[in-house]
Amino acid sequence: MAKVTGIGGVFFKSANPKNLTDWYKTHLGMPVDEYGFISFPNPDMTEVDKDSYTVLSPFKEDTQYFKPSDLPYMINFRVDDLDALLKQLREAGVVVDDRTTDDEYGKFGWCMDPEGRRIELWQTPDKKPANQ
Repeated sequence: MAKVTGIGGVFFKSANPKNLTDWYKTHLGMPVDEYGFISFPNPDMTEVDKDSYTVLSPFKEDTQYFKPSDLPYMINFRVDDLDALLKQLREAGVVVDDRTTDDEYGKFGWCMDPEGRRIELWQTPDKKPANQ
């Protein structure tokens, strides 16, 4: 069975994402990467996930990225086998986006939880599916 292996990030809407990120950096000492994300490395992960990270990131208030959810945040979970997990979710009747992406950051897919939250599922780029 494919499954979630950790939290990849928490994304939320903000009136001014850059100012908010700067505030977190200045006042809380949070590490901001070159893309403006607050990124925490995961040093205690298994060999496959050793280069992964957890991200905290504000998005513009008018972002459409969380749609079809109307909630002001989205959670990203690391997964061990995106394709298998999306198949399991569909078979269980969960609302799953038809679209997925696969790029240098990894493979991404999306589903909705029963309360209308958009969930982003992320298979890190170097992660091999569990069944390989």
